[in-house]
Amino acid sequence: MPTANVHWLVLIAVLIGHFGIHLAIYNRVNAIGWSRRTTKRISKFFFLTMLTLPVVIGGLYFSELLAWLSEGSSHWSRLFSLPVFPMAYFIVCLASWMLLGVPWLLWRPILGLEWVRASRTIQSISVDQAVATPLALSRKCKLESQLPFNQLFDLSVEEIKLPVVGLPAQLDGYRIAHLSDIHLTGDVHLNYAKFTVETATRWKPELMVLSGDIIDSQKCIQWLTEIYSGADAIDGCYYVLGNHDVRITDSRQTRRAMDHAGWTDLGCLQTVVHLRGVPVRLIGNEYPWFDRPELPVKTDEEFRMLLSHSPDQIWWARKHGIQLMFAGHTHGGQGRLPLFGPLLSPSYHGSRFASGDFYKPPTTMHVSRGLGGTHLVRINCRPELSLITLCVG
Repeated sequence: MPTANVHWLVLIAVLIGHFGIHLAIYNRVNAIGWSRRTTKRISKFFFLTMLTLPVVIGGLYFSELLAWLSEGSSHWSRLFSLPVFPMAYFIVCLASWMLLGVPWLLWRPILGLEWVRASRTIQSISVDQAVATPLALSRKCKLESQLPFNQLFDLSVEEIKLPVVGLPAQLDGYRIAHLSDIHLTGDVHLNYAKFTVETATRWKPELMVLSGDIIDSQKCIQWLTEIYSGADAIDGCYYVLGNHDVRITDSRQTRRAMDHAGWTDLGCLQTVVHLRGVPVRLIGNEYPWFDRPELPVKTDEEFRMLLSHSPDQIWWARKHGIQLMFAGHTHGGQGRLPLFGPLLSPSYHGSRFASGDFYKPPTTMHVSRGLGGTHLVRINCRPELSLITLCVG
């Protein structure tokens, strides 16, 4: 028989469901290609309702809820005597456990569903100690970088052996350095980003790729050449832009600066290159913030590689027969819970593809946790430099 204790458990379940609904809204609103102003306004509105709605409902119906919580099973009718709106919202919050909670649990990293078994060798570098220049420039960064457990400057250099289904035998052992989400805001000294590029170059990759969110602040345009001109890879360095790259006055300034630094713009474009003698179609996808390219019909012999800012484009990649995809955008959630992993992730799929290696036939996708961010706190989620060696899957 239900007791007052069960009533408390139901109320807690409602509150968790309330939080889960708002988390799902936040993740998906930030995955849509709306303007920054629209996205911020909607996010702030739902953040406000997340905080205030339980307080408002609790205040308006305090006596009824208190009586229901303190009495036994024969008084469930008190709960159903509430007006339609709070009663309906309670039901929606409880239903969210099935509609949102179960899928969220299924896609936890610890379960490994859809994940590729890729071996990793990880080296953690405290970049603030490895460079001579103090990295924190702004007052905000100086304060937040000192917070307990903040891994803002603890770079995780991850050498990954990534099995790829459909990889041509000639590309077995091919080396790709993947950088993502640098986020030049002016809060962090340019030597941080420069250190990551130098570290990637010392690994001697055959190809280097950068999957967007390069810059947030107009004043950092002049940094791009100094940071990226030292990058070197046998088969070239390629980049796409992301949603934060539209925050400056004209994103074409970023493209010109990156081109001047020796990088090749792959945004909304495609090109056929020869890697170890193998013809490979390199494709850039910056959707939904920019257009997607039109691709020719895929032949059986063609190997396709995609550089995308958002991992949500995996469905587009699958539709177009892309075998290998690199993405960022989600920052690994910026923070991760023990066992359960990330909560925040600006994606239509929530934190399902927050970071890691995934396989959805025929596409193998690597999602980086990124190197920077506008939020200067990383908890249990070190910035990532991915040094990937391909192998036949």
